[in-house]
Amino acid sequence: MTSSVIANIPSLWREMSGGRSELPSLQNDRDTDVVIVGGGYTGLAAAHRLIERGVATVVLEANRIGWGASGRNGGVVSAKVRQSFPAIAAQHGLETARSVHRLCHTAVDELEALIEALGLTQAGFQRCGNLRCAHHERAFKSIADEAEWLQRALGDGDQRVLSAEAVHDETGSRAFFGGVLSEGVGTLLPLAYVEGLAEVLVKRHGLALFEQTPATGIRRTDGGVSVITPGGEVRARQVILATNAYSGQTEAGERIRTRLVPFRSSIIATEPLAPAVQQRLLVNNRSYGETRRMMRWFRKVDGRFLFGGRGAFGKHDSRVAFDALQRSMISLFPDLANVKVAYRWSGHVGMTLDALPHVGRFDDRMVFAAGYNGAGVSLSNYMGRLAADFSLGDSPDVSLFGASNFRRVPCYPLREFGIRLTAGWYQLLDAMGR
Repeated sequence: MTSSVIANIPSLWREMSGGRSELPSLQNDRDTDVVIVGGGYTGLAAAHRLIERGVATVVLEANRIGWGASGRNGGVVSAKVRQSFPAIAAQHGLETARSVHRLCHTAVDELEALIEALGLTQAGFQRCGNLRCAHHERAFKSIADEAEWLQRALGDGDQRVLSAEAVHDETGSRAFFGGVLSEGVGTLLPLAYVEGLAEVLVKRHGLALFEQTPATGIRRTDGGVSVITPGGEVRARQVILATNAYSGQTEAGERIRTRLVPFRSSIIATEPLAPAVQQRLLVNNRSYGETRRMMRWFRKVDGRFLFGGRGAFGKHDSRVAFDALQRSMISLFPDLANVKVAYRWSGHVGMTLDALPHVGRFDDRMVFAAGYNGAGVSLSNYMGRLAADFSLGDSPDVSLFGASNFRRVPCYPLREFGIRLTAGWYQLLDAMGR
């Protein structure tokens, strides 16, 4: 991919970022303590943690900061994983569910603390809450029961059940049968956050961060590892792989790539809404999602309506997928029928076999964090910090997120066929109201 394409991802986030100075690519050999492959949320959070602990660090980014998922996501800061907490308790026990719940909420707290500590006001972080909207009566009962279970079993007081009328009053849509408000979570501006984080780490903390520097290979040495790039090698004691759903760019990410199924997620953003429409839709400016298997989410930013979801196929943007997304948006919000779409973009979500993220060691010299399953804005930051601790020989308690559960995808060459089959089945069930 050329640098001109990299610099011009046609997203609202790119338009709002205002641009920044490019960082240099690596042009010589270097020695350091820890080398991090990937300059997204995970890699930069790991770098910050290592700097806190006085460890020399180099970060290698194959493209530009924010080119991958960290600059393309919807900016929804959640305190959850793809599996529900009752399901985790049923399969692994209540204490395990409690520990995963704690990790998820700690991730949000750590993200907020990092933003405040570094003064990243441009990230626009706010704890505005998330409203999960039920698309039929059974779904409403299910999420209401889950909210009650969270309160009773885990002491989670952030959940509040809303009636269909209350959801209509807030969202402006008559399509929902009720909802559950999670009050302790929020939103941010994803590209502004990752670019701001990179700038502070480089300018204030002296991080050696190189853009346009793909890691083309990793080899063991007598003293640790050597990461190979087109412009030179970085020799270190430890390497952290933080490439997630974009691990297929070079052979260096092979051990992560074969453990993830990349699923394409798309976003559209409208032109600025008219004042009357602005006052009717999403009046509390939270993030919102629905309960379908092929879940759609929505929020307002910069006076515009953002609508996103999974289900796009292939390695490149598809106008067909964007048009389908727009039809879904209008079906939920008829007020948007005549509002033009101004931005369309997409990216990959890294899905794991157990629908959980993972962090830990591949071996004595290689650490990783990956597999956020579409809920990674806060978790990717927190797991980057945990990856840094692992690289220094610590063994933090990560519950079900440990390395032993990060399994290879069976029949990996057939993954795209499997994605299409699974997504088609989910779309059929959603259409049938199941």
